[in-house]
Amino acid sequence: MPDEEGFFGEYGGQIIPPELKAIMDDIDRAYEEVRQTKEFKDELASLYADYVGRPSPIFHARRLSEQQGGAQIFLKREDLNHTGAHKINHCLGEALLAKFMGKTKVLAETGAGQHGVALATACSLVGIECEIHMGEIDIEKEHPNVTKMKILGCKLVPVSCGTRTLKDAVDSAFEEYLKDPQNFFYAIGSVVGPHPFPKMVRDFQSIVGKEARVQFLEKQ
Repeated sequence: MPDEEGFFGEYGGQIIPPELKAIMDDIDRAYEEVRQTKEFKDELASLYADYVGRPSPIFHARRLSEQQGGAQIFLKREDLNHTGAHKINHCLGEALLAKFMGKTKVLAETGAGQHGVALATACSLVGIECEIHMGEIDIEKEHPNVTKMKILGCKLVPVSCGTRTLKDAVDSAFEEYLKDPQNFFYAIGSVVGPHPFPKMVRDFQSIVGKEARVQFLEKQ
């Protein structure tokens, strides 16, 4: 999965305006092309190892395991990645894809700021313009991440409409994307949105499970 229409069983697909259908299909074709190339795979693997700091370690939470009285609990320490979360995994992949497709700007929204920091970092690293939309309330609450995004050179767009939080930041970023979807790339950070984004995020984040399997086998 997914099938050719982007469905994971009964879920998925592309619930989008007709004018975006061709754009999403172009992204899918480009992704399927570039993900097979040695150059892309080697560059992403190198960035994961030498920039992100992968593989992230597996930690046996012994005291928590004892407290819960049964299951042995292990933590995959994605918080130790550069930028402090798992989000850098897909952000690097999507930034590289946008550069491969010749896009001029990568757009995204952010709530607490972790996705924004990771994407701004990835775009700065590969050399592509980045624009992050963030609600004014979130900007006030998440000053450290706001500062990091600005230092990384991204354009931070405060969103003052509606609730002034993540929901409205999504709407704002998507409105900007629709101005020029041929040249802009909307970077989605979760397994949501129209095909092929759930597939791409699934693939880029699969590094976590692949590493964990090897690490657990080594610990046996």
